[in-house]
Amino acid sequence: MPQRQPRRVVVQRLRAASRASSALLVVLLVGACATTPARATNGGKLRVVAAEDFWGSVAQSLGGDEVEVQSLIDSPVIDPHDYEPTASDARAMATAGLVIVNGVGYDGWASKLLAANPSSNRKTIDVGKLVGARAGDNPHRWYNPDDVSAVVTAITNAYSVAEPSKAEYFAAQRRRYQDGDLGRYQALIADIKAKYSGTPVGASESIFSMLGTALGLRVVTPPSFLRAISEGADPTASDKRLIDKQIREHAIQVYVYNSQNATPDVRAQVNAATSAGIPVVAITESPTPASASFTAWQITQLTALQKALAKGVRQ
Repeated sequence: MPQRQPRRVVVQRLRAASRASSALLVVLLVGACATTPARATNGGKLRVVAAEDFWGSVAQSLGGDEVEVQSLIDSPVIDPHDYEPTASDARAMATAGLVIVNGVGYDGWASKLLAANPSSNRKTIDVGKLVGARAGDNPHRWYNPDDVSAVVTAITNAYSVAEPSKAEYFAAQRRRYQDGDLGRYQALIADIKAKYSGTPVGASESIFSMLGTALGLRVVTPPSFLRAISEGADPTASDKRLIDKQIREHAIQVYVYNSQNATPDVRAQVNAATSAGIPVVAITESPTPASASFTAWQITQLTALQKALAKGVRQ
């Protein structure tokens, strides 16, 4: 299985190249607020800005032809944790009718942009606040199917409030989404849960934790290891020994890892699982390819996981 360079290594290089413009950026952020009037619509379309493309994709599917969606982070090599926004990002938020941020500390830069560019014409959906997540909770809310459903409802409601005359259109878009791509995503989750609930699996980081729970899977990797890899910290030697033992003794039937954050420890576990004949499934933190919709991306990953579970359980 091909290995990708850890995303956070790429981010460090991107950040190094952008630090020289940080002071100028502060000035531009203030200027954007002071000189650019807030415009909720553009050519009759509601202007929507999402901090990340996974939420931007959902917003586009629900808004159809009546919205113009811009995702500020739309590349799989950029880590939202450490992103350094640009003046154009500030202008985009200042002129949006709806802004969607993930929250829970995942994209703190986005909250700072909103504070620097206040607008009475703008509504904000902070996903973390919407679902009741607290500081320190798992920030990967788009990997929680219940949270995705909550965001779908919140976005549809926000559209209807912003454009009351188009409320029926937005309601129809939601039904179409539910009957189509979103429905297939939800049905696949239900099918995996029905067939493989209780199956022990290993994972590389906390990005899989909430989805694993929703699928009924038993993630046996130590939570401290999952958190350490997710936060870019060094896992403990005892956690690594336990995971090695789980793989060696086939205490897990599938190993799931984030290929955008494949640290040396994670790569070693992937190799060990592969050598032991344990199916390995790669997932990513953001849509891959970048052009994929949220549901297409998730369905592809869930399908791969379903096949891996079928193989692992048979062994």
